[in-house]
Amino acid sequence: MVDMICDYYSTVGQQRVKPGVEPGFLRGQLPASPPEQPEAFEDVLRDVQEKLMPGVVHWQSPSFFAYFPSNTSFPAALADMWAGALSMIGFSWAASPVSTELEMAMMDWLAELCGLPAAFRCNGGAGPGGGVIQGTTSEAVLVALLAARARALRGRVQADKLRLVAYSSDQAHSCFRKACMVAGVDHVRMLPTSAEHNWELQPEVLQAAIDADLAAGLLPCFVMATIGTTSSCAVDPVARLAPVAARRVSNGLGRAGGCGAWLHVDAAYAGAAALLPEQRSAHFGDLGAVDSYSFNPHKWLLVNFDCCALWVADAGPLKEALSLTPVFLQATGNALDYKDWQIPLGRRFRSLKLYFVLRMYGAEKLRAYLRHHIALAAAFAAALQADPRFELAAPQRFGLVCFRLRDVPRQVNAALLEAVNASGRLLIIHTELGGAYTLRLAVGSASTQLEHVEAAWEVIKGAADQVLRQHAERTAAEAPAAVPARA
Repeated sequence: MVDMICDYYSTVGQQRVKPGVEPGFLRGQLPASPPEQPEAFEDVLRDVQEKLMPGVVHWQSPSFFAYFPSNTSFPAALADMWAGALSMIGFSWAASPVSTELEMAMMDWLAELCGLPAAFRCNGGAGPGGGVIQGTTSEAVLVALLAARARALRGRVQADKLRLVAYSSDQAHSCFRKACMVAGVDHVRMLPTSAEHNWELQPEVLQAAIDADLAAGLLPCFVMATIGTTSSCAVDPVARLAPVAARRVSNGLGRAGGCGAWLHVDAAYAGAAALLPEQRSAHFGDLGAVDSYSFNPHKWLLVNFDCCALWVADAGPLKEALSLTPVFLQATGNALDYKDWQIPLGRRFRSLKLYFVLRMYGAEKLRAYLRHHIALAAAFAAALQADPRFELAAPQRFGLVCFRLRDVPRQVNAALLEAVNASGRLLIIHTELGGAYTLRLAVGSASTQLEHVEAAWEVIKGAADQVLRQHAERTAAEAPAAVPARA
């Protein structure tokens, strides 16, 4: 199996990035029922190669530029093998002292590397806040929203749940809206952004929305800012949004204890860049007034899926929203129990792969890794800007470049995407910015080098030649015939 994995990594760059299969390709190749008797390991591996691998999208290909990356590394994979062998369900300190304490330590290590506020440190469980590993950003945002709801409803009546409002930008990830659906927050504001402000949520827009909702008798509860939106890597001005979100709201019952809206920062992809001092000062700023913050080491920090780091400045509302301890789980002592910091009870030993990666790479090599990808994205953006047929659709940030062909109908850019991906030599996706069809190329695979970015650019240029020629021919064919001049 290890040899098979090594062989895969040595050849993945030569394979078609996206398979040419159709939905249902696998079902007919599998038996209708599971086997009654054991089958040989060699037979299972052969079927993996012959039946399963043809349906794999090669996320680890150096020419995978779609979505944001899903990094992995041999240290992370080895750690997951060991965690799988131990198979501990670390819902509490009593159930798994080592995974609980290693998680606290690794979240503090990561907070230090990212320059996060001291309030986010676990400090061995002694502080009011701390960090916890969730599976994904979707879980982290939901957990933060539930904490915000619990805090907002302190001292209020049950009917006030119906007045809660959550805010984010129209560029926020869909997990924000899903979290609101699950948490029962019916008033959801997706606030408008514009190209003029590089698709960033402006404080005055948030202020106007909150003022309107307060005037309507509603209760602002949760604000989600984003550092590195999915569509364009827009960076919301967190330090300027914070005082708007923090505006205290009376509890309406003549009692003290009103609070502002909870401010969560989603840095799912771009959060890894906070390891770089130059990126931290340019894009992250002062996070001291933030209630919670999350990013995914499994995206861009060589830690394999799943691993989402979530920090809270005050864990009280989190535990208030999520603590439930039946008698068979009760334990003595004051140890931190991570079951009270998440939706499920059970939890994997995810901190082990962080431990392996941080130790076996070290901060210096991780910083070099991130700078390498940012430089590759900048090189692609420079090549694109040198070609007058193309334009950047948003500033190049981190490892993402958003672009399109100039002055053509959207179907021409859609045809460009189809032609590029049909080549099999790379994979990119599209998004919408201001209603305009936009292609996005995200550099982030662990094995991507300049040669792969240059090869991608050659494919894109060749595809552009093709679709622009077809567009010109189609336009000429559809043009009305010239009327002959009279003698």
